[in-house]
Amino acid sequence: MMDKWADYLISAVKTSHDQIYIDFVECHSDFGCVVCEHIIISRTDLISKIKNGCTYATVFRTPMGKWRKGQDVHLVTVNGEEFLRTDLKNNVASDNFEEVPEL
Repeated sequence: MMDKWADYLISAVKTSHDQIYIDFVECHSDFGCVVCEHIIISRTDLISKIKNGCTYATVFRTPMGKWRKGQDVHLVTVNGEEFLRTDLKNNVASDNFEEVPEL
């Protein structure tokens, strides 16, 4: 059995028309040996779950159909506003899920 990457894995995002926020994410449960349970959750629910201790990471399908772990997802505050980011080096006031495809 493989180690879990996170409680949930994000495979796609739906970005708002202004490209500042994500509206929804497609996520899957990570059971260590299998990635399953395709669900769509809102940005608000994602933030709430992170605040309640759930962990998230991005995930990508390889050409061979296997899953590859991306980056951990973090909740950060920029100018007093919360944002969801995989890139912690940048303090831009927007959500950022590098390389994750759009829904």
